[in-house]
Amino acid sequence: MNMYEAVFIMNPVLSAEQVGETVAKVKDLIKSKEGKILNEEDWGLKKMAYPIQHKRSGFYHLLEFEAPGEAISSLEVDMKRDERIMRFLTMRMDKHHVAFAKDRRKKMSNASK
Repeated sequence: MNMYEAVFIMNPVLSAEQVGETVAKVKDLIKSKEGKILNEEDWGLKKMAYPIQHKRSGFYHLLEFEAPGEAISSLEVDMKRDERIMRFLTMRMDKHHVAFAKDRRKKMSNASK
């Protein structure tokens, strides 16, 4: 199993309920492909550097997960088909990326205390 990080941007006109449904759908897709969610971060509504689909902002969400390599292509196809997701990026995490993500999570948890 490889570790992956996926960041996706959802349409800014969605309600909080629709954003939650979209995130749950992506998480269910990962779990249905024998994946395991390791970390999840909701970055909220952010302004984008350039317009996407004539929108200047979007709801950002990050998922870190473990999954077999062949699961990624079907996950990305499903994300492309979902009209609520405007953009996404899925990256395989190497050992340096994993260590950086672990340190970032630790710093964020210490900052929130």
